[in-house]
Amino acid sequence: MREYLKKNKWLMVVTSIIILLPILGGVLLWDKLPERVPFHWGVDGEVDGWASKPMAVFGLPPFMLAIQWICILATGLEPKAKNVTTTKMLGLVLWIIPVLNLFLHVMVYLAAFGRKVDMAAIMPLFMGALFVVMGNYLPKCKQSYTMGIKLPWTLNDEGNWNATHRLAGKIWVAGGLLTMPCALLSGVWAFIVMMSILVVMCAVPTVYSYRYYKQHKKEE
Repeated sequence: MREYLKKNKWLMVVTSIIILLPILGGVLLWDKLPERVPFHWGVDGEVDGWASKPMAVFGLPPFMLAIQWICILATGLEPKAKNVTTTKMLGLVLWIIPVLNLFLHVMVYLAAFGRKVDMAAIMPLFMGALFVVMGNYLPKCKQSYTMGIKLPWTLNDEGNWNATHRLAGKIWVAGGLLTMPCALLSGVWAFIVMMSILVVMCAVPTVYSYRYYKQHKKEE
């Protein structure tokens, strides 16, 4: 664990600082921010939740930082940690939360200043791009208890793991590309279609992995 932390310390420091950057932005903009800040959007893309100014500025970043470090420690302590720390997957894991946190705070601050934030259009584009990136990384993911498609059959058979993640990579890239046009749909329909695509993206690799397991078990 100590070697893991030492090897990745600068990446951990940089990503942690980025997660906390929205606090600095909020402090600099403090006098211009309204007392009630838009903080949540419904499936129709309209604001349906508000937060106080202190909560909007200081509330989310520490929470996201805590999640970041829980992920870091869980990855370093898992039995197959070496499979994670020696691949690019660790970099992806460490950057997802900082990017998501910055994205959310930019949307919150824009909405606070009265800018029109069309979350019904923005979220499909953002999530679609994220799915494409993750799909490109999945085939490179080695056996792990903290990331990837963690099923009994994939964790017990490296061949099953590799075959499942090769297929999943293609499906997640395709799913990401199909998610982006949901920005053209109305809010509720965009949400329904996105969730349907996500279910398929998760279900198909799972079914494939189980069939792979059953087929090889029969051959043995």
